[in-house]
Amino acid sequence: MILFHYLLYYFIIIPVSYLPFPILYGFSTAIYLFLYYITPYRKKIVLQNLRSSYPEKTEQEIQTICKLFYKHLADVIVESIKVFTASQEVLLKRMKCVNPELLDAYYNNGKSVILVTGHYANWEWAAITVGTNRKHYALGIYQVIKNKFWDSKMQQTRSRYGTNLMSTREVAQFFERFKNKLSLYGFIADQTPSNPDKCHWMTFLNQDTPVMFGAEKYAIEYNYPVLYGKITKLRRGYYQIEYVPICDEPTKTKKGEITELHTRFNEQIINAAPQYWLWTHRRWKHKR
Repeated sequence: MILFHYLLYYFIIIPVSYLPFPILYGFSTAIYLFLYYITPYRKKIVLQNLRSSYPEKTEQEIQTICKLFYKHLADVIVESIKVFTASQEVLLKRMKCVNPELLDAYYNNGKSVILVTGHYANWEWAAITVGTNRKHYALGIYQVIKNKFWDSKMQQTRSRYGTNLMSTREVAQFFERFKNKLSLYGFIADQTPSNPDKCHWMTFLNQDTPVMFGAEKYAIEYNYPVLYGKITKLRRGYYQIEYVPICDEPTKTKKGEITELHTRFNEQIINAAPQYWLWTHRRWKHKR
């Protein structure tokens, strides 16, 4: 089994990763046709999520969003393969930060920050490049992969350009360890929580939704400002990220307020172009 993963990585993933973008996007089109038409990948889940989130839309509108989503998902798949070998120069050309001076201002004022974003556009490219040319020590949370070979390869890839990784099991230790070092802590805050009883419940995309307290918890505990990383897809293969202040004084907020703020902002972005959010995950499997 280990040999299979080794061969897959070195003889398929890496060679494909070296291909130029035009050829990769040719593969993307084939992947889209396969996932959407031939073996519909979680299509029932996607349609159910879209219908529940947008009951006011017609079935034709839902189907259009669904189709656009699968085209984007196929792009994200080949773009995620590309990061195994893409240079820093290539990634920064295709994932531009429009206001890095905002982070610099927090750094110059002696402030660590918490950066929240969602599974939107190309969050992988955003996570990989966030530590590039930044004054803050960048830390991103990641979910450990059970397969040790792939966990090692994904860690190597995601940390290539300055983003340091902390597993979901180590978040509290990392905050304590780096409390005297000006740091940026990245959270992707729209996952399905493992324990809905310890979450903040709110209406999100027209549905009763549990949202994890993680970003808010540490923001209040350490009094770190909270920013949102707004990722926009400009065109195929090109994105930008903008840092948007969510809360500068966490200790003055009420319980659930920060979580509501960043989730509402995430919702606005999704509503503006829903085809770029990750609709395949079972976001609403928990009930209050």
